[in-house]
Amino acid sequence: MKIVYMGTPEFAVEPLRLLVERGYAVEAVVTMPDKPSGRGLKLNESAVKRYARSAGIPVLQPEKLKDEGFLQQLRGINADLFIVVAFRMLPEVVWTMPRLGTFNLHASLLPQYRGAAPVSWAIINGETETGVTTFFLQHEIDTGSIIFQEKVPIKPDDNVGSLYDKLMKAGAELVIKTVDAIDKGKVDPTPQVSSQEERPKEAPKIFKETCRIDWSKKGADIVNLIRGLSPYPSAFSHFIGNATEVQVKIFAASFEEKVHNAGLGTYFSDEKTYLKVACIDGFVFLKELQLAGKKRLNIQDFLRGFKAESFQRLE
Repeated sequence: MKIVYMGTPEFAVEPLRLLVERGYAVEAVVTMPDKPSGRGLKLNESAVKRYARSAGIPVLQPEKLKDEGFLQQLRGINADLFIVVAFRMLPEVVWTMPRLGTFNLHASLLPQYRGAAPVSWAIINGETETGVTTFFLQHEIDTGSIIFQEKVPIKPDDNVGSLYDKLMKAGAELVIKTVDAIDKGKVDPTPQVSSQEERPKEAPKIFKETCRIDWSKKGADIVNLIRGLSPYPSAFSHFIGNATEVQVKIFAASFEEKVHNAGLGTYFSDEKTYLKVACIDGFVFLKELQLAGKKRLNIQDFLRGFKAESFQRLE
């Protein structure tokens, strides 16, 4: 069975690696064009391209997926199956091309958390379980019939980085399971079903304003936001003083429920071991922070150089 694999970031490397290591015929990889980055604007290759080149797999990098030259290249491969992991939305002319169809790996238990950021939103919303899903592509994004799913627990100390790694490994094995089943003709896809009364939770793209902490929220929700954005793109707030303001990224925190009459965003510290911020139902203890232009630090190291008297609150 001849396969074309489509993906771009690190999340898509592990399934590709397993396919190669277990002897599947990956005829080509399709990934995003190289992009300039850094001070010298050096062209940066995607993680999938770097691995594909190391494995000796031909790489296609179309600017436009409907480009006739690219479509001719795909047709020339005469692949039986396309696999999509963390790639762009495909036009119908592409995903209908292979005789066995095109399937996608998505990092949630569909139909929950359709969209661009399912790992982050599962944590932000306080879920205790998520997973990975393989499904056949159809017109509307993330709505195709489900082939297989695998559940993955979300632990209280998970952030988006640790959960991402768990889902990457589970997803790679699910891709192999799916390819084997398709190859043997043993798939029975199940249409995604959701009722009007219980609409699926969405996972839209994360924007900067999503990352700003609202100290009027409940402490557990603030901690979940921090976990769901750590280590990237990271939750943030601003230290506010009489004549100065500075942004701070927050990567880890804990919550203590407590009745108080402190102003929301007011912070308290012993200037050695803790810094806690007032929210609607208690205090959020900040554990790892990074001031603009500085290094990421644990709270003890942060407080050694922090001038607490320069500021009054976070907002």
